[in-house]
Amino acid sequence: MQEELQSGPDTSPSTADPSQDEEVEEIAATVPRGTLVLAATPIGNMFDASQRLKSLIEHADIVAAEDTRRLYDLANRLHLHVGGSVISYHDHNERDKADDILDQVESGACVLVVSDAGMPTINDPGLAVVRRAIERGLAVTCAPGPSAVLDALAISGLPTDRFCYEGFLPRRHAERVQHLRMLQSEQRTMVFYETLHRIADSIDDVMDAFGPQRRMALCRELTKHYEQIRRGTVQEIRQSIIDDPPRGEMVLVIEGASEDEAIAAAPSSLSVEDLAVLAIDRALEDGIRIKDAIAVIAQEHPLPDGSLPNRKQIYAAVLELKS
Repeated sequence: MQEELQSGPDTSPSTADPSQDEEVEEIAATVPRGTLVLAATPIGNMFDASQRLKSLIEHADIVAAEDTRRLYDLANRLHLHVGGSVISYHDHNERDKADDILDQVESGACVLVVSDAGMPTINDPGLAVVRRAIERGLAVTCAPGPSAVLDALAISGLPTDRFCYEGFLPRRHAERVQHLRMLQSEQRTMVFYETLHRIADSIDDVMDAFGPQRRMALCRELTKHYEQIRRGTVQEIRQSIIDDPPRGEMVLVIEGASEDEAIAAAPSSLSVEDLAVLAIDRALEDGIRIKDAIAVIAQEHPLPDGSLPNRKQIYAAVLELKS
């Protein structure tokens, strides 16, 4: 667009078209020079692309894309021409490329950073270059737009005044259980990402951690033609997953703990010696081996981070008490 204006015949101020000047000023304001710009891309529906995003794609000097093929596909769908140079910028190379990108910003370039979908840095590349730009005193701004986190939260029907975003649940069962235990006393609405391959196992762990009656929403394929929102208790959502396994990308929005639940789930601050005393009492009361009693006590008193106390340390403290 700028090239067309520059390639036209020279005009004096008295004969220039004011609308063209306004168009140039609008592009200049939308595409700031010497600035790193993070821009949100559509998460499903192409019509969610903002006019600002379109201008940036066409007029930024450099576009750093998580997947260059996805960038060109997006541009084609929006009938845009990517005007600047395009570089691949993803999880595996972002630290190595950050300074090279920022050297261009320092030289006056507008560098656009986009991920495959949604906002860069939110479970996507971008954080490394933002941190480095701040360290170097360079300008960083954002072209806001689609966000699966906020979309799911807004339509979940759960409280939105206070919430926490927890990203993807851990892949491994033990780590996932530990993470959810850590959140048992969380009173804010919680937002998670999950994949179709792990949703069945994850919802079982969610029910174990928060109970069957906690309210939640499972949001899938947001903004797309097959968008679906399942709302209900954890138990109801779990049954719906069994009856009709969901497909596509999913966001889980889970109600926070009530005040009573938060108090009940408050992590234990018992010392190893206290746990040893409890284990001895449990072994005597239930007529079980001390090692079995220690295992039970450890399960009942997770540490503040959700992990379990060291059973070897408890056993050593039991021996010390008995000596």
